[in-house]
Parts: sequence; C-alpha cells; structure tokens
Amino acid sequence: MDEYKIKELICDIGKRVYRNGFVAANDGNITVKLSEDEYLTTPTGISKGYLTPEMIVKVNEKGKVLEGTYKPSSEVKVHLKVYEERKDVGAVVHAHPPFATTLAVAHIPMDFYILPEAVCGLGAVPLVPYAQPSTQELADGLVPYLQDYDAFLLENHGTVTVGTDLINAYYKTETLEYNAKIYYLTKLFGVQHELPLDEIQKLVNMARNGNSAGRNPGYIKFHTKEEEA
Repeated sequence: MDEYKIKELICDIGKRVYRNGFVAANDGNITVKLSEDEYLTTPTGISKGYLTPEMIVKVNEKGKVLEGTYKPSSEVKVHLKVYEERKDVGAVVHAHPPFATTLAVAHIPMDFYILPEAVCGLGAVPLVPYAQPSTQELADGLVPYLQDYDAFLLENHGTVTVGTDLINAYYKTETLEYNAKIYYLTKLFGVQHELPLDEIQKLVNMARNGNSAGRNPGYIKFHTKEEEA
C-alpha cells in the first residue's frame, strides 16, 4: 500500500472510531509505522471524524515532523515507545471507548474470559497505572506490559491497542469495547459465567497456532480464578 493510501486508511479508521463513539470531540490518536524512522500520525486538535489525508503528519522516531503542516498528536511519544519496544507492531490506536474506559476508571483489569473471540483476539487486558496524558511518564508506564499484551487499559484515561497493521490494531479496539460491554451487562444481571479453564487453553492454543484471525499469537497471556485458587 502506498503512503497516500495509508493516509486515506487512517482517515477511514478515524471516522469509524468517531462514529462508533470511541472518542469525543478531538480525542484519540492513530499512528502507522512506515519504516524504522518514519511514522504517520493524526494531528492534534482535529476530530478523528473529520480527517483528510492532507492533515496526516509524518514524523521520525524522535517525533520530529518530517512532512505536514499540522502539529502531530501530543500522544505520539506513547506510540513511538510502543514501536521502540515491539518491532512487530505496525500500528497503534488510542481511544476512549466508554465501556472499556469505565473499567479503566474503576481500575478493573480485563482478566475475565467470557467470550471465545476475546480470548483469541485479546487475551488478558492489563491495567496500566495512571500517568498524565501526553507525557513521557505515560509512555514509559506501558513498557512493563508491552511484551505480553496487545491491548491496554490506561487508568482514568482510555485504551491503547496495537497490531501488525492498522486494521488489526483497530479491530482489537472493537473487540476490547465489545467484551467490556458484555461484562458490564452481565454484572447488571448479577451473574457471570467465565469459560472453563480447559476451553480457555484450547482457544489460546488455537490462537498460537495461527487459526484465529486478528491475533498475533506470540503475545497472549492469561490467568483465571481457577488457577489462582
């Protein structure tokens, strides 16, 4: 895919993020890795629902602007830290999907296993300790979790998902939010049945064997209450 097509795809994903209510106003940011020293990022202060390819900014591995007339997202340092630590990652999506963000505000990690698609597509989703948005502290706070997970809840903030490409990273945001929503609804009913441990292991093995779409099987980690008992 040529660079302009990638910019168009970023705009399309931005619209999906906005229309699905995963962000409000100018929130959220998206990046795509072009090479080890070139990255495309959404600009700061622009709604993800109204992006055009001309607004997308190219930066280097230090966050310095290489091309573009807009200012890059203030969160780009978080994305660049992900790329530094995870060479397999080709795209990063940061959003504030309401159900997943509710868990982040409540400081509840997504270490429950209620849907097969979530086990295969995400595994566990850790809770990253709070740090002020747009800071190096927030970027560094992700480091202890990056080798084991592809999706993250940022305390009192939102979510980050990573993938081999932009579609892969975005789908993980959708799966994350859907799983959080189902979890919330089961809590309203006052009952929740997690998948049995043996079934979880089968699903993990399936993901590791490459039979599950949308999951990098090298980075799945899980535990269950049965294991802790």
